[in-house]
Amino acid sequence: MSVLLVEDDLSIAIVITAALEAEGFSVVHCLSIAERDRLLEEGSYQALVTDVMLPDGDGIETIDRVRTLHPALPIVILSAQNTLDTAVRATDTGAFEYFPKPFDIDELARTVRQAAGAGQGIAVEGDEPLGDGLPLVGRSTAMQTVFRMITRVLRNDLTVLILGESGTGKELVAEAVHNLGHRRTGPFIAVNAAAIPAELIESELFGHEKGAFTGAVARHMGKFEQAAGGTLFLDEIGDMPMQAQTRLLRALQSGTVRRVGGRDEIRLDVRIIAATNKDLEPEIAAGRFREDLYYRLNVVPIHMPPLRDRRDDIDVLARHFLQHAANEGLPRRQLTPEAAELLSRQPWRGNVRELKNFIYRLALLAREDAIDPESIQSLLVADAPAPSEEESGDIAQAVTRWLASERPASGTIYQAAAAAFERPLFAEVLRETGGNQLRAAQALGINRNTLRKRLSELALDPEEFARRL
Repeated sequence: MSVLLVEDDLSIAIVITAALEAEGFSVVHCLSIAERDRLLEEGSYQALVTDVMLPDGDGIETIDRVRTLHPALPIVILSAQNTLDTAVRATDTGAFEYFPKPFDIDELARTVRQAAGAGQGIAVEGDEPLGDGLPLVGRSTAMQTVFRMITRVLRNDLTVLILGESGTGKELVAEAVHNLGHRRTGPFIAVNAAAIPAELIESELFGHEKGAFTGAVARHMGKFEQAAGGTLFLDEIGDMPMQAQTRLLRALQSGTVRRVGGRDEIRLDVRIIAATNKDLEPEIAAGRFREDLYYRLNVVPIHMPPLRDRRDDIDVLARHFLQHAANEGLPRRQLTPEAAELLSRQPWRGNVRELKNFIYRLALLAREDAIDPESIQSLLVADAPAPSEEESGDIAQAVTRWLASERPASGTIYQAAAAAFERPLFAEVLRETGGNQLRAAQALGINRNTLRKRLSELALDPEEFARRL
């Protein structure tokens, strides 16, 4: 079996060629779109592996020419442009698979073998170009997995459940699925289940008839009806009252809703996307969430990673937010490499939302256009809250509260606890010693050089504490 490889980076091409030849393929390599088209006219191939950015053009934009010559040829696309836009464009070409760089070479080889065996790509309707400025960015493996999951649900109405901590961007994923999918011309209706009083949630979701209850002075169209032809996003679904869960389950099972106080069944034409920052399985075990509703919603789960699991993206996100801040009228700033490295080491327990707010404050308050580590350290110290009476109480209780609120993944608890408690501990000792590093090191029982290194890594400036005396 023969594979045509289009890759202008010779080092990458050598690695891919070796991996594919180990799988039994004969590999023909070329460097450009023009060479690709000539080789496709002259020969027959079982799969095409192509980069996106090539010396003479965009590999994705010219896929139509490949389809004309070989409509059933499986195509595997590689790209260093690791954005959701690229992933969606690759999927819209009918590509068999899309791999962001860097990729797992063994996984690529297995995928090419599957593609060659399949004999044809995945047919995807629609060739409408996508705009720039998509809200989801990231080059980490975790975010690339999210991008690939999004592309798989754009041309169907499968129910999506987005899971992740607060601030990770769950609503952005829901908006991307809607705005890039086949229902994008319809409405996108978002409902925060945690923000609606329990006694009103059924009326909000399903609507009510005039006179259905005190205060119902007119017929009200619920969110399901408002979202007809589009997408209904149920945010914080884990906080939905049990009675409303029962009604929601019935609606999903039957494909119809009935207004409160009404008799007629209203046929649904809506895609459902739900999201929660809770682990629903313990909620089910505690009797706070219906198991059957969970399985009805959890058709396609998309896990939004916390920022601590995608530290490679912090630099990308920070520069993205600086650009947006400048577009909104704040001073135009740039990060020095050292500043970017310092940002990537912070815990960001509020995830992307916390990082965004911090970057906007940084853009406003920094004294120089080139943001250095000192600017970041100063703002981190200024933002650090004074310990409350509760926080300075019994350590065991603090650990219990922290575990209950953070819920770190199994196998990461020690690392997460150290990151969470070390900075406030060092800050408190510096506060007590007035920023005197020698006294602080003696109090902590560590070497002064070790203290200096950790203070730098934790973005703690002793001089800030000295000035507070």
